[in-house]
Amino acid sequence: MVKMVIDSWNAQVNNVNKLIDTFTDEQWNTEVSLNRNRGIYLLGHLVAVNDRMLPLLGFGEQAFPHLYDVFAAKPDKAVEDLPTLDELKRDWHQSVKTLATLFNNLTPEEWFAKHTAVSEEDFAKEPHRNRMNVILSRTNHLAYHLGQLNLLKK
Repeated sequence: MVKMVIDSWNAQVNNVNKLIDTFTDEQWNTEVSLNRNRGIYLLGHLVAVNDRMLPLLGFGEQAFPHLYDVFAAKPDKAVEDLPTLDELKRDWHQSVKTLATLFNNLTPEEWFAKHTAVSEEDFAKEPHRNRMNVILSRTNHLAYHLGQLNLLKK
């Protein structure tokens, strides 16, 4: 089961990787539909969410904590001074590489351990609140935003 979930995560990451270098700057700055997020915001959002998985899964501190406020806590266009596209691409690649290394080092038992946002008491009542469940939800999240990014294809 662990392999299936990680393979699904990796498939979504690979799909994003394929898109990243194919878009022009104009496409990255285009809204996926009228009054919706721009591609650059979605990329930053994915990096910020990936980065938040590090402490959530008990892997340590975030590498890019400054991105969460810009790309998750606030809507697109609320912040004028965004990181550059090159910075976000670099941060994306670093975040997925870091996660892949950490994922590959967990044993199957460790995948079913609690994540850091649940107490021991609550975990005893709800053992599905584990690391594996986080990856399942983040894979769905990634797939959703990948679908939005695909709308930017010419």
